[in-house]
Amino acid sequence: MTKKYNDIAGLLLLDKPLGITSFKATHKIKRVLNVKKTGHCGTLDPAATGLLLVLTGKATKLQDKLMKKDKIYTSSFLMGTVTDSDDLEGSIISKNSTMDINIDRIKKVAKTFEGEILQIPPMYSALKCNGKKLCELARQGIEVERKPRRVTIKNFDVLSYCENVAKVCIFCSSGTYIRTLAHDLGSVLGCGATVKALRREKIDVFDVKDALNFEDSDDVSQIMKKLIPYDKLLELIN
Repeated sequence: MTKKYNDIAGLLLLDKPLGITSFKATHKIKRVLNVKKTGHCGTLDPAATGLLLVLTGKATKLQDKLMKKDKIYTSSFLMGTVTDSDDLEGSIISKNSTMDINIDRIKKVAKTFEGEILQIPPMYSALKCNGKKLCELARQGIEVERKPRRVTIKNFDVLSYCENVAKVCIFCSSGTYIRTLAHDLGSVLGCGATVKALRREKIDVFDVKDALNFEDSDDVSQIMKKLIPYDKLLELIN
């Protein structure tokens, strides 16, 4: 007997917690709502938190359009530490002096990254090479050549700097890797840097403040309260 699915089409703003993949978070919504199709609009690493856009039903055909929208992140960069994954999930490669690092220097260098820049995607990413995710190759100790990609940093604000941790807010185009930005910032400063924490705050007009807490995602009624219907979603993004 063919399984009967619910015909629910729309967009759910979900606040992804630490330690879970974007795929698993999206799959849970699929299971709880009992819909045939779901898709998310931009991967958040397990070590990152914040706004995940989950599309259901026929709204999944809008996935490519929503993935191209600008994003806002807040992050903490640990200055003086370099890891192989550019975040604290990886192995430490080096620890360097931060004696001459201060907030004014960090702010000055951060502003040089604003505008259109080239980024080399990190090995620890979901991009694929010959059908295999780069992160899977990286875990095997394999590194492959990655072509630089053009991204746009619209605003790169340094909010504070204390005990080697720079708190930043970044407004950027789709495809931007914050871990790569941390790495490149640290390289220019000469001390190295890695991401300590990362949170996605906004995607286009959608704000994490309006998102469903993941702990409430077992409740169909809570999901439906937050779900933006397909017709309303078209109005918001067109």
